[in-house]
Amino acid sequence: MPWTLAAGEAGEVDASSDNEGADQQTAPVSTPGSIDLKVIDTHAAGEPARVVVGGLPDIPGTSMAEKRLYIMEHADYFRKILLQEPRGYPCQNACLVFPLEPKPVESAPADSEKVSGPMPPPQKRVKAASTPVFSPAAFGFVIMEHAKVYPMMSGHNCIGVATALLETGMIPLAPLQPGQESALTRFTLEAPAGDIHIEARSNKRGKVFDVLIRNTPSFVAPGGLEVAVDVPHGVGKVNVDLAFGGMWYCIVDAAQLDLELVPSNGKEICRLGEMIKVACQEQHPVKHPSFDYLGPDIMVFRGPPDPESQAHAKNAVVMSNGKLSWEKPSTWTGMIDRSPCGTGTCAVMATLWAKGKLKIGEPFVHASILGTTFTGRLVEETGVIWAKGESIPAVVATISGQAWITQHCRVVMDPSDPFPEGFTLGDIWAS
Repeated sequence: MPWTLAAGEAGEVDASSDNEGADQQTAPVSTPGSIDLKVIDTHAAGEPARVVVGGLPDIPGTSMAEKRLYIMEHADYFRKILLQEPRGYPCQNACLVFPLEPKPVESAPADSEKVSGPMPPPQKRVKAASTPVFSPAAFGFVIMEHAKVYPMMSGHNCIGVATALLETGMIPLAPLQPGQESALTRFTLEAPAGDIHIEARSNKRGKVFDVLIRNTPSFVAPGGLEVAVDVPHGVGKVNVDLAFGGMWYCIVDAAQLDLELVPSNGKEICRLGEMIKVACQEQHPVKHPSFDYLGPDIMVFRGPPDPESQAHAKNAVVMSNGKLSWEKPSTWTGMIDRSPCGTGTCAVMATLWAKGKLKIGEPFVHASILGTTFTGRLVEETGVIWAKGESIPAVVATISGQAWITQHCRVVMDPSDPFPEGFTLGDIWAS
């Protein structure tokens, strides 16, 4: 039976007495006395995405960007409850889904992937011959990851959210036409980075087997190619590329470290990846020109595809699950994205384009450490405004992949629970 979420649906969250009678739009969301969240768990190409579709309180903010900032400051306990033990684990992600007020129907330029979406004002725009119509955003989502990371956009999370909403009927699937094997549903989701236009294909069973999203612009930071980073404790000099694809990525050719991207090397991939990323943060910090987003906050190792693979390249994205301390080797760790990473693929494609190694319209199949794949494609050249009003080159990319629902559940927390915000333990967590 599909779940439905009414606009403004609130869960069993107890506000403290300090907030009684306060303005509903500005009062902080206090740590709850009890919680009951309606959840659809998914995975996209192996990486989990926990999609919360009910039980949330009213969160101030007129956009997902505003709600993201508010949750980070006043309601980070949701992230801890959903991601940390005993309800979560180091590789878990979560997305809080919010219903939106109706908007006018939008149209957007078509491209070779037949999907489009609004972007920050570009410096160049080529009008397409046709304009497919996307239903306006009925839902938005805020993404939450470990180490208090709240991405502006995440590819695998967006694919998971889209699949969960479609397969439970919260967003209606387009009807299957006579003689067709699949149906195409066009719609929009609002991420903190902005509106994301989506094309989803479903089969006769109503299973969504392909989700194609058009990301916000990806670009290399000015001077961000082949940046030298001195990594302490014997690692030495490592050359990195700095690019934004929805998060700030530190991109490293694994061959520099004689590192093979295979599951059995997982601990070493995490150790070196987290060390390189933190050293890069300290020596070459970056900030997005349009909003307050610092980096790099994530890193990706690049390598050749497996011999039997149809992919063009392989990668392993390392994410934080704690805070690294150079004085504590036990904290030199993280976790590996099980998927090929959607925004990481966008950042990698942006660097390949900047180096003249990937053309507009050329498909790019990216494999994960597990061998699962996303297909990316650069569909448009554009620009973003950097310091002093200068425009720097950027590209718009599409990413396609598939997600699966793994369980329907309710995540609850009783007032008597001794771990109201969960916990981490040094055996499998960085700190």
